[in-house]
Amino acid sequence: MWFNGLLDLSVPQLILVTLALTHVTIVSVTLYLHRHSAHNSLDLHPALAHFFRFWLWLTTAQNTKEWTAIHRKHHAKCETEEDPHSPVVLGIRKVLLEGAELYAQSATPETLQRYGQRTPEDWIERNVYTRHKALGIALLAVINLLLFGVHGIWIWAVQMMWIPVWAAGVVNGIGHYFGYRNFECADNARNISPIGILIGGEELHNNHHTYPNSSKLSRRWYEVDIGWGYIRLFQLFGLAKPKGYRPIAHYVPGKQEVDVETVQAIANNRFDIMRQYRKRVMEPVLRQQKSLMDDEIRPRYRKLKQLLSREITLIKPREKEHLETVLERNAILRQIYEKSHELQALWRQRGLKPQDKLQALMDWCKEAEASGIRYLEDFAAHLRAYSLRPAA
Repeated sequence: MWFNGLLDLSVPQLILVTLALTHVTIVSVTLYLHRHSAHNSLDLHPALAHFFRFWLWLTTAQNTKEWTAIHRKHHAKCETEEDPHSPVVLGIRKVLLEGAELYAQSATPETLQRYGQRTPEDWIERNVYTRHKALGIALLAVINLLLFGVHGIWIWAVQMMWIPVWAAGVVNGIGHYFGYRNFECADNARNISPIGILIGGEELHNNHHTYPNSSKLSRRWYEVDIGWGYIRLFQLFGLAKPKGYRPIAHYVPGKQEVDVETVQAIANNRFDIMRQYRKRVMEPVLRQQKSLMDDEIRPRYRKLKQLLSREITLIKPREKEHLETVLERNAILRQIYEKSHELQALWRQRGLKPQDKLQALMDWCKEAEASGIRYLEDFAAHLRAYSLRPAA
């Protein structure tokens, strides 16, 4: 009996138990460490929060303050030399293979002091979870051996590598290197997969970096954030309360008057507005202009389609030269490209008074409607219909 442990499970049963245990760890990271602690987008009942804290001490030796501080620094310094784990700066290989080591190197006293506010400082945190980090994973090894016998050794090994590989390596590495982008946020974050189950919804990394204070990571109808499903489940029992998960902006059909609320709603929903601009203006105009492009440019049509809507700070020098060459040869493409940046200036310029922003949006709409470009005219009418309040 000692060989198979107290539970005496078959190998298929052991595999299922291991996957279930590692899934609890993933849920603890995404709900407690990420959405609750680091971004304050989710309130958790103290009992549930402490369960997650205990489970992470047991299965990862992870300290709440360290993880929270390093993640906040990642957002504050994303894709710069100060980013703790950027594959854009350090290379994908290093982040994939040494993600856990990069975390450890980043946990400096300065980082913890600056970015580790509003994390647990109670007696058990100071005297157990922080002071005796290794005690938790040692205790887990003993529990595994008792329950699963010799199989507890490989189950423990899987639990130890689960977060370093999937969270530190895959999310921080692949999530900033490969994948698709719903929104042109200011860093290279990408959605690894639209089905966010294996890593608790963290697969939707571009969505998260676009709306970091949202407790819901899915944005398109086909995207699945299983972490959001758990939040809704816990909410039914009064154990969780999301603080916000979508921008305050409403589309009011028939609304034609541009007012201050229109400007605010557009600014709130700016990333989706620019996504709509790409779909409603840039892509159809580019399709029309494709036949007018010379033979040198036409083969790079797909790349041009990406560059026209890409966040300007992410465009490489050689790509910028290619884009500028095309825009010099095509006045219509240049016009819609410049209008996109004029629209973005409404929320990127600091210090503008609400009335100045209102006037700028009114001018933008008038110029778009007088452009002679049907798609641009239609988009101006589309913008007029935004408001902070839904239709009465």
